[in-house]
Amino acid sequence: MKKFIAILFIVIFPVISMAHMGHYNKYNKIEMEIFRNGELIGYNYYFFERNGEETIITNQFKFSVDLLGATIFQVESYGEEKYIKDQLISFNSKTLQNDKEKFVNLELNKKSKKYDIKGSSFNGEATTNNVIGNWWNHKILQAGSQISPISGSIKEQVVTFIGKEKIDLYGKIYDADHFTLKSKDMNIPKDKRLDFNIWYDQENLRILKVTYSRMGNWEYRLKSFE
Repeated sequence: MKKFIAILFIVIFPVISMAHMGHYNKYNKIEMEIFRNGELIGYNYYFFERNGEETIITNQFKFSVDLLGATIFQVESYGEEKYIKDQLISFNSKTLQNDKEKFVNLELNKKSKKYDIKGSSFNGEATTNNVIGNWWNHKILQAGSQISPISGSIKEQVVTFIGKEKIDLYGKIYDADHFTLKSKDMNIPKDKRLDFNIWYDQENLRILKVTYSRMGNWEYRLKSFE
């Protein structure tokens, strides 16, 4: 089960923490559904709140994996990213993974110009070249590394453009750019490596779909937005 968890939350995306918040001014909510082996098992929602130059994005996700009528794995999480203009200044999350609690408390240190992180699997500093690995932020496709929104760990990554494809989501056809996102360090144990396929809508600056395989075939699909 620990191997299953390791890949699950190294969630992806974007160069620096400058998120270009103007790209998201038209969004108040983004809804994604989570599937495993073709079965709907949960959701991942993002809510956008603005007050002058401040933008707060809250992230809620929940899913459960059942086997023979019993729940064998269940996760529920809440996170909050805060930006002033385009700069990430804080991120906090709490996650309940079965009966185990995980967390991240991140603050921008104005003196060092680095992030101070206290997390369930990492305590220390990180440069502002890192992004929070959440699906709303298309900048993850440009980032060299990301911070886990579940535990605070830092992962270096390599993003590769595969090609343009048409994909069907809920009966709508999208022209999408297909990328892979993989761990930079291939010496990392296989069960802990990043290994994702991502489809991106360049016209509307949003991630459409993410897939990976780890104890089943997983898929995050963009369902709706407001």
